[in-house]
Amino acid sequence: QVQLVESGGGVVQAGGSLRLSCAASGRTTVTYSMAWFRQAPGKEREFVAGSNGSSGNRVYADSVRGRFTISRNNAKSTVYLQMNSLKPEDTAVYYCATRRFPPLTTNVNDYNDWGQGTQVTVAS
Repeated sequence: QVQLVESGGGVVQAGGSLRLSCAASGRTTVTYSMAWFRQAPGKEREFVAGSNGSSGNRVYADSVRGRFTISRNNAKSTVYLQMNSLKPEDTAVYYCATRRFPPLTTNVNDYNDWGQGTQVTVAS
């Protein structure tokens, strides 16, 4: 099992930036993909961005492409989400997740381990 701890959330004005971090521990050698999801009040959890560490492949949701960047430091078993040009609709709890087997997917049900989440609030 992999333990995940997110950090970096907070309150920011629209147009601002935040950088989220997710540190993995435990059986990190079985991690194939690392991804970020988010869940706004009353909505389903949705995919934001994902990274396949072995090939460097990255996938983004249409709503964040061009504004968010996912990156990984495999030596530190850490994944980051740089969020720029934030909008009020980006307000949500952001979760880090890992998937043990290929391929990199956007389906929440394909991910095995989850962090507890970090709140991001974008004020208009």
